[in-house]
Amino acid sequence: MPTIIDGKLTSSQIKEEIKTRVEEIKAEGGKTPHLAAILVGYDGASQTYVGAKVKACEYVGFESTLVRLEETVTEEELLRKVEEINENPDIDGLIVQLPLPKHISVEKVTSKIRPEKDVDGFTPANVGRMALNWPAYVAATPYGIIELLKRYEIETSGKHCVVIGRSHIVGSPMSILMARNGYPGNATVTLTHSRTKNLEEIARTADILIVALGKPEFVTADMVKPGAVVIDVGIHRVEDASKKSGFRLIGDVKFDEVAEKASAITPVPGGVGPMTIASLLYNTLLSAEKKVYS
Repeated sequence: MPTIIDGKLTSSQIKEEIKTRVEEIKAEGGKTPHLAAILVGYDGASQTYVGAKVKACEYVGFESTLVRLEETVTEEELLRKVEEINENPDIDGLIVQLPLPKHISVEKVTSKIRPEKDVDGFTPANVGRMALNWPAYVAATPYGIIELLKRYEIETSGKHCVVIGRSHIVGSPMSILMARNGYPGNATVTLTHSRTKNLEEIARTADILIVALGKPEFVTADMVKPGAVVIDVGIHRVEDASKKSGFRLIGDVKFDEVAEKASAITPVPGGVGPMTIASLLYNTLLSAEKKVYS
């Protein structure tokens, strides 16, 4: 049996570490970390995600502010609200929950967030700093994967890492982080995507396979080298009449058959997913303590 890389357990440990640090800050008379979130409209998944983030802030002792805006809000009004939070010295971190309505430019809104408050790690400044291996807020999902590799002591130096998927949120930053000089890092990285020829063949050469393609159970056992470490970033809801909810969650990897060949693997759910909020909280703590932008 492979090592199951437990993101649920690891995220709980990180939250406890953050909670302890916040208690120390308060005892020293320091400022309580404060995270603000802007939620536009009433998308069900977005409301669930933001609700979970607010609840997590409460648990670790952060202050949180949730700004709700109607779906009809103009781009100008949203940019003004971002600027207002930028100027508020009490707020350490700001996230604008995606997706946004079609009439609003994600690029304009993201670029408006001050880099020192961009705890989602999406601004051009933070992406650039990450690529240069400078101190930066790393996007939550890639940071969560790096933390899992570190805490499970997965050797990365000199290993061949294949990343499937080139999104700006996961695939591209993962390829940069795994190639950086450090640990986890120092891997030889191949970034693949939907247009890659011989994708299955390339995947079979991976010592570490990170899958963020967004296709249910895309990676099967015949695409995995024996003993590989497999990180599954995908999450999909499929109908399942045997479940009380009527559905179950699966990833981009066919877990049962790939687990038989892997040395370590993340499950879905309970793998990469829970790490995103823990990473966001960690970035907010770094911001409050001025450890990235001082």
